Amino acid sequence: MSMTDPISDFLTRIRNAAKAKHKRVDIPASNLKKAVAQILLEEKFITGYTMLDDGKQGMLRIQLKYNGGKTVITGLRRVSRPGLRLYRSSDELPRVLGGMGIAILTTSKGLMTDHRARKEHVGGEVLAYVW
Repeated sequence: MSMTDPISDFLTRIRNAAKAKHKRVDIPASNLKKAVAQILLEEKFITGYTMLDDGKQGMLRIQLKYNGGKTVITGLRRVSRPGLRLYRSSDELPRVLGGMGIAILTTSKGLMTDHRARKEHVGGEVLAYVW
């Protein structure tokens, strides 16, 4: 079965695992998903991730972060999707919850948050919002 939107699947698996209060979630790996997981780790939305070798493409095991029994990730939303790509310049980048959340962008300088993209004055495709 081919998947048309692997990033949406990635976010949905994390959202579902967080709602079910799982400690970790396994997701089929790719370089883009690994980069998104690295951003989530740097922004302290997850406690860590590891790559597992399954003989095929590999699996990405993400350890979810909880604070007082509640998940740190309260919301995940896919913005740009295969049917509707959303590009923004550096001065039009969205602010998620007034700066409390992050927007994940793919730019010519790689994957980064909206805060870093504003600093480096680069725009790109807005992949997702995390808060």
